[in-house]
Amino acid sequence: MMSIMFIFGLTSLIANIMMMVCLVLAKKSIYDREKFSPFECGFDQKSSSRLPFSLRFFLITIIFLIFDVEIALILPAVANIILSNSFYWFTINTSFMFILFIGLIHEWSQGALEWSN
Repeated sequence: MMSIMFIFGLTSLIANIMMMVCLVLAKKSIYDREKFSPFECGFDQKSSSRLPFSLRFFLITIIFLIFDVEIALILPAVANIILSNSFYWFTINTSFMFILFIGLIHEWSQGALEWSN
């Protein structure tokens, strides 16, 4: 029991000494020039980093992501056709596709899929 406590104490002492040595050796200046300078691909930026972008492009990107996630939900359903009841599988997938189709029609009627006005 005494040897276990001795080993634990010695290990703790060595760990604390190493932490103190690391703190002393790794002392860095608070006013480090490189940390406070802007970094953009290795060179200083010349213009503003906040450039305007097309809101139409952003909207089409969001629509693509929504339909991409829904495709990822449909793919396992195809593999699941063997394991499930065909009536329930057909009903669920038909209703899911119907909801997707209604969403597509709504986005089309609102003009969200047209790139130019």
